[in-house]
Amino acid sequence: MLTARFDRHRYAPHYHEEFTVGVCVGGFEVIDYRGGRLHLGPGSIVVLAPGEVHTGGPGASGGYAYRAMYPAPLLLAEGTTATPHFRDAVMDDPELAAALRAAHTELSGPVDPLEAESRLPWLLTALARRHGTARPLADHVPGADHIARAVRDRLADELLAPPSLAELAAPLGLSRYQLLRAFRTSTGMPPYAWLAQHRVTLARTHLEAGLRPAEAASLVGFADQAHLTRWFRRVLGVTPAAYRASVRPCTYRNSVQDPRR
Repeated sequence: MLTARFDRHRYAPHYHEEFTVGVCVGGFEVIDYRGGRLHLGPGSIVVLAPGEVHTGGPGASGGYAYRAMYPAPLLLAEGTTATPHFRDAVMDDPELAAALRAAHTELSGPVDPLEAESRLPWLLTALARRHGTARPLADHVPGADHIARAVRDRLADELLAPPSLAELAAPLGLSRYQLLRAFRTSTGMPPYAWLAQHRVTLARTHLEAGLRPAEAASLVGFADQAHLTRWFRRVLGVTPAAYRASVRPCTYRNSVQDPRR
């Protein structure tokens, strides 16, 4: 993943072994590609194929800025029958551009690995299906409720060191995208969001027992107190510290009841 801002810099001709998926976030950029010239402005999505020589530089005074990621071809083919070909390298898709930019911004900092692995295949598959030529795979995954239940149980059982999306999908005979599709169909959310909310539920019990937010974060598998706070506020609308201050401490129990039961 790359975040870049240039005033006058021009890239020499080069290529990448992976796809280049970029979103222009400021200024204007021109790219020489496949014998032509691409023009990008704010909100434009650009997709450059692996092995294709290209350049890049400012399209006007004031420079240009972009966010880019370099996914292996396999990541764009999880929801299609083959690796997609993009006839048009520049795409006008404001909804997808905003989603790619938001994911890039949030995943550039500290993030749960399961969240990163869940968000990128979903967005890259959307890109391949909307703008690529490969035929999409069927969205329906039989046994979605059973799949979601098995994933929830495993994530809860391995709370402090959760498996990767690939490790969750492999025993079920699914691709990562198929697992995401089945889980979303059954629960309305991706696995990382379910795990975060499960952790918040457990953290509440620890906070009610009088533990400090940092202690609760460690016990339920959040990376640190800031990670707990981000999800606690998202789920409950308050910070862990404010929640702890609003409840009367109870006798701490070593065994916290599992809310799945």
